Amino acid sequence: MSDTNLKTLLLAVVSVLLAMVFIQSGASVAKQLFPLIGPEGTTALRVGFSALILWLVFRPWRHWPKGRQWQALIIYGGCLGGMNILFYMAIERIPLGVGVALEFTGPLAVALLSSRRKLDLLWVGFALAGVFLLMPDMRGADALDPVGVALALAAGGCWAGYILFGQRAGHLAPGGATVALGMTIAALYLFPLGVLTAGTAMFQWQVLPLALMVALMSSALPYSLEMVALKRLPAKNFSVLMSVEPAVAAVAGLLLLAEFLTLWQWLAIAMVITASLGSSLTKPAKV
Repeated sequence: MSDTNLKTLLLAVVSVLLAMVFIQSGASVAKQLFPLIGPEGTTALRVGFSALILWLVFRPWRHWPKGRQWQALIIYGGCLGGMNILFYMAIERIPLGVGVALEFTGPLAVALLSSRRKLDLLWVGFALAGVFLLMPDMRGADALDPVGVALALAAGGCWAGYILFGQRAGHLAPGGATVALGMTIAALYLFPLGVLTAGTAMFQWQVLPLALMVALMSSALPYSLEMVALKRLPAKNFSVLMSVEPAVAAVAGLLLLAEFLTLWQWLAIAMVITASLGSSLTKPAKV
């Protein structure tokens, strides 16, 4: 591997790792806003502030898409917004680490479905076993909320679309401009929804500073970093690098929210991570 290729790979890896730390720490802060403005209001402020910040920094009007270029960008923005609000609605009901593990089925599906190897059936089995262990058991005292589980899985579907269409949209303009436009598209339909559900509570002075912090940590910084990686890696490789995110989320939930998971839930998260890492480590080298 040449020095240039090595530097490109290292930049992509560091970008993904930093994005994960920022986004899960931001999710922990966001969850503390739910009692005040709900997940809808929190998402609205997050994407709204993020869009403003990204427009100021990347000035996307200098790289305005034309004609059919908008198609991938609109779908990317729609997936980005859907991923955000569905995930926040999920972690209002279930622990952060569990929510990310379930949501992660989206990018994991992108990684596995892009392969035709029989060995990947093993990793599919690990992933399905992990998700099965996280399914709600209504007989248990600490059973997961089934609606929260369904919302997290739906967020995973949006995450898969975010990866696939984010890669396409990322080739139409510089990464930062693409994220700014995608975030604006998400804000156009999420901000009115937030105002409708949370009302004037969204604009209280004790809410706005935390919302701005969430926007920086959970959207502006990580999505820009992810776009750097998406432009340098195939969709499958990007999905695999994200494999440790459920563990990052579980640790963030434990340290910042005091969310203690059961042994079975930790095992389930480990199985989802194993599925992704296994798919990565057994990936045949390109000739």
